[in-house]
Amino acid sequence: MLDFVRTHRRLMFLVLLILVFPSFVFFGVQGYSRFMDGSHDAAKVGDTVITTSELDTRVREQTERLRQMLGAQYDPRQFEGSQMRRDVLDGIIQQRVMVNEASRVNLSVADSKVRETIEQIPAVAQLRKPDGKFDTDAYIKLLAAQGMTPEQFDARLRSELVLQQIPQSIVSTAFVPKSLVDRLIEARDQQREVQALLLKPADYAGKVAVDDKAIQAYYDAHQQEFAVPEQVKAEYVVFSGEDMMKQIPVTPEQLKEYYDQNAARFKTEEQRRAAHILIKLPDNAKPADKDAAKKRAEEVLAEVRKTPGNFAELAKKYSGDPGSAAQGGELGFLAKGATVPPFENALFALKQPGDISDVVESDFGFHIIKLEEVKGGGVQSLEAVKPELEREVRTQLANKKYTELADAFSNGVEDQSDSLKPVADKLKLQVQTADNVTRVPNPALANSPINNDKVLKALFADDVIKNHRNTQAVQVGPTTLVAARAVEYRPATVKKLADVREQVKAKVLAEQSAVLAKKAGEEKLAAVKQSNSAEGFGAAQTVSRQQAQGMPPVALAAILRADAVKLPVTIGVDLGARGYALYRINKVLPPANVDPARRAADAQQLAQAAGQADFNAYYEALKARSKVKVNSAVIDAAKPAASSDDGA
Repeated sequence: MLDFVRTHRRLMFLVLLILVFPSFVFFGVQGYSRFMDGSHDAAKVGDTVITTSELDTRVREQTERLRQMLGAQYDPRQFEGSQMRRDVLDGIIQQRVMVNEASRVNLSVADSKVRETIEQIPAVAQLRKPDGKFDTDAYIKLLAAQGMTPEQFDARLRSELVLQQIPQSIVSTAFVPKSLVDRLIEARDQQREVQALLLKPADYAGKVAVDDKAIQAYYDAHQQEFAVPEQVKAEYVVFSGEDMMKQIPVTPEQLKEYYDQNAARFKTEEQRRAAHILIKLPDNAKPADKDAAKKRAEEVLAEVRKTPGNFAELAKKYSGDPGSAAQGGELGFLAKGATVPPFENALFALKQPGDISDVVESDFGFHIIKLEEVKGGGVQSLEAVKPELEREVRTQLANKKYTELADAFSNGVEDQSDSLKPVADKLKLQVQTADNVTRVPNPALANSPINNDKVLKALFADDVIKNHRNTQAVQVGPTTLVAARAVEYRPATVKKLADVREQVKAKVLAEQSAVLAKKAGEEKLAAVKQSNSAEGFGAAQTVSRQQAQGMPPVALAAILRADAVKLPVTIGVDLGARGYALYRINKVLPPANVDPARRAADAQQLAQAAGQADFNAYYEALKARSKVKVNSAVIDAAKPAASSDDGA
């Protein structure tokens, strides 16, 4: 119901570089105006410029993020070309607009909230030492490996938290009335019992006589159906950053240095299963009460040490903790930070399972702690994570090398524009060929890098066709460039009627048969409405939006929107080449009792949709006020812009 939250790549734009940190994402930025023809800037938000260099870097970062998240399911073709660049640019613009608005209304986040959020990041939480102190040096190294200082990360995170406040405050206050929820449930879950009568074109084919005049008329009126588009036989060369990355060597020294810089990532958090006996303190305990409770705890401890195997029974007998006493004092597995410091320090000071602590004082009273089991706390070896690290190091090295080699490729195809061989030889690439290439992507060449809108547009340019020159380097993916040239050109033609006569005859027959089926169906519908007879209709079946029972979408839509005040009612639906169908609606079945949990989920989803719509409207107003402009010439440029900083 109202599946308004779609899973697509636009949900990933504002992800932090270190870890995936939950950020609110904005939707629906479209329709920017073009500005400053010839400018090398990608966009402007008010007076703030977004450079092409920044956009290129963000696109490469986003591509690598997607590759790591999707793994083997990553398909570069889904993220190729200008659409990917526009999507990433949308994210940057969204962020700039909202940052400006947050600044205008003086939004801020308390230092305590920033610290709390940082401490909740798993990789940071693992940096606590056994004594509970935070390993500041390891934290600094962790950030340094990502090119940031603690101050920069703090500022970036603070900005993210500020940006969340505006959309959250709008979306969280949305409300939809119960009547709207009821109406949508009714529309979604209503069922209708129908019978069908189908008049098929094939049943009327025997009444159609296809003569030469009809064949000629169809052929003349549908020349486009028999057109053979202009084609070229092409040579092309592909420069792939991903292929280049595979060839870059990674030394053991580089791996070791990177492993050391990211050591915190490879630690598994230690957890300890514990049981305890609690001698509780009364409310508003006085010194005498504390002394008495401590003395009692020491007496119980003495008994525990005599018979440690009876710890569970003694916990049931003496413990004042209502949550664990009945379970023999069992607390389950505990990580650092899960309990109060005195308890945690004592638990993690125990050496091995079976050890029992001395009496430990906390705000709750006096504890006797038994260590039952230890798990985690290890560190993955360099050898265990070597494949992962090799890819990451190789990616960083490739990012540094990419711009240099991309420029060499782009310049090479232009400097010697009558052949692709020189640039292929220089960069150790292969000149490939493709035949029957047309101006539009060809399904038969689906996996070919040349089968790309921008490459095809460049390949069919007049200068390339007439003079057999190389195209410019065309960016078909964030790190993939293609250059091509036309070796042979074949102009567009139309197939001769003699070659397609049987094909045309079959089309005329099908078309005229469908006309007869429709005419017969309309006559049958009129007769049924007069007689209200169900003769000839098939067995009754129940259909709904959730259960179409194989019904054609156009028919299902007509059945569900038909006026069913007076039943039975019969409607007619033109199914085109499939014929004409009559549907007799016998019953309307309202939704059964909806599960309260499902109704609540529907209401929540509708409220979220309404809240998102409210925010979208608010954002559109902000965008208009911010005077957002996008340089489409740069976004759609065939030749990639060089960047001096690849984000490595």
